[in-house]
Amino acid sequence: MTATFHHFDPQRVPSPCFVVDVAAVEENLKLLNRVQRESGAKVLAALKAFSCWRLGDLTARYLSGTCASGLHEARLGREYYGGEVHTYSAAFRESDLKEILDISDHVVFNSFSQWRRFRDLALAAQRRRPQLRFGLRINPEHSEGEVPLYDPCAPGSRMGVPASRFEPDLLEGISGLHFHTLCEQDVPPLERTVKAVEEKFGPWLAQMEWVNFGGGHHITQPGYQVDALIELIKDFSRRHDVQVYLEPGEAVAIHTGVLVAEVLDITWNQLDQAILDTSATCHMPDTLEMPYRADIWGAGEPGEFAHTYRLGGMTCLAGDVMGDYSFAEPLRVGQRLLFDDMSHYTMVKTSTFNGIPLPSIALWDSRTDELEVVRQFGYEDFKTRLS
Repeated sequence: MTATFHHFDPQRVPSPCFVVDVAAVEENLKLLNRVQRESGAKVLAALKAFSCWRLGDLTARYLSGTCASGLHEARLGREYYGGEVHTYSAAFRESDLKEILDISDHVVFNSFSQWRRFRDLALAAQRRRPQLRFGLRINPEHSEGEVPLYDPCAPGSRMGVPASRFEPDLLEGISGLHFHTLCEQDVPPLERTVKAVEEKFGPWLAQMEWVNFGGGHHITQPGYQVDALIELIKDFSRRHDVQVYLEPGEAVAIHTGVLVAEVLDITWNQLDQAILDTSATCHMPDTLEMPYRADIWGAGEPGEFAHTYRLGGMTCLAGDVMGDYSFAEPLRVGQRLLFDDMSHYTMVKTSTFNGIPLPSIALWDSRTDELEVVRQFGYEDFKTRLS
């Protein structure tokens, strides 16, 4: 559980509301900075997981920049985070790429066909901006992910170039390679991945200036083997004479925030049910996609405490259900609940399906108890997304 929230009063914010603890984010950044400092790697914040740009200045104090999945994230990184901006996409649209080449430091192509198509455009941009570098994403065809939806090396994956399709004659202008196989994992899966990369792409590593180890590293999760990661990076960098990059996303924001929700109604159909003013579908879709059951402060497994409820959202989708939870006391209409660990892959994935309002966003500092509601959403935010 996100320990700092044990003394947070959920009545202080509107509901629903994402509340991010600035102090907890800073602690994660400090640990990521230690990895960067002691290993020689450069650590980038993956905006796809957590792009609360109000914390861009804080992030810039500790990390080397950001990585983006397209034009809009690249612009956000350049405008609010400072440092390097690295941009990768499964495929670039030419109009987007022209802007991306003007604001990125590294641009990573997903295929040789995209590199062949845009090479002249890219090299022209490099002549204007000599610091600009280009890379290719490779697919070591080595799966470590347990959930197929999040496994970029699953059979038939569209992510990256497999060794059988590698075209070394087209490497002129390419200075780095990028791979990504992990999802919420620690060092041993990374060690196995690095071995697979060296076995399949070793002949071309000597031509590279940098190698990006991608994301999915659970560096700030308790128990992660930080020292082993540092040694792995140092060894790889020394043997291949390359600059290593890491792109953690969840590790920046894990255990830093909650989603405050309110009980709107108590019903019964074969079991007690509570309808909340939030939605798994709209506000925490990763719980359905992964899937996983989010923790709630003060709640337990079904039957663990005296009163068990099935918690559901307010949309028309029958499967908009967070799960079954038990509580020491009966729930009551108007009661506030805190869904734990709701900073990463939540705020970035919200939708307004059914016209459900987006949760407000608040920044709270557990060290000082200072609270700021930085954004609230309404009808105009729903309307202007549609026409």
